[in-house]
Amino acid sequence: MHSRHFTPAVFSFLEELAVNNNREWFRVNKPRYEVEVRDPALRFIADFAPRLKEVSPHFRADPRPSGGSLFRIYRDVRFSKDKRPYKTHTGIHFRHDTGKDAHAPGFYLHIEPDRCFAACGMWRPIVDDPAGWKQATGDERFRQAFALAGDSLVRTPRGFDPNHPLIHDLKRKDFIATAPLSDAAVTADGFLDDFAMLCRAATPFQRWLCGAIGARF
Repeated sequence: MHSRHFTPAVFSFLEELAVNNNREWFRVNKPRYEVEVRDPALRFIADFAPRLKEVSPHFRADPRPSGGSLFRIYRDVRFSKDKRPYKTHTGIHFRHDTGKDAHAPGFYLHIEPDRCFAACGMWRPIVDDPAGWKQATGDERFRQAFALAGDSLVRTPRGFDPNHPLIHDLKRKDFIATAPLSDAAVTADGFLDDFAMLCRAATPFQRWLCGAIGARF
């Protein structure tokens, strides 16, 4: 049976938070955040766990309110000029079981008004298998669903031929792929299954990244 986790209320709350990004407003509206944003996200994480295990047993869906797959709504402003205290999006990260932070392969869901997307990949990996990379990123299902993203070097990395056939990819600092999602898709019945389908489409890419760092897929 298809289930619906997110409703348009999640976008209404995030839009209002963007306009009223201050502690007093959030304190008054925190019960709304918990009911309309946090709790649906935690249910999504818990319900996605068995589907994620079908993709790979080495990624975690952790529905704890703190320290799990759901990113905190609070921004770390210690070293930022932007002192707004709250994020105006919701992020869910299904990490590989070898990674305690973002520096391991993972699946990601980003929920933000008019800017939703699914993503997969990792930050700062090492490329040393050109043939495998081409095969992973050339998979038809993967290419139909995802586009490569992330930061790249401006100059050719030291020790590499500027005319290397994969020089564009060798300049990458982040190995991330994203798939845009509409707000309607996120709030539709069966989005859990649709997100699982995207994660399955990302399998060749994620398997290659895991192999590159010696992790199991």
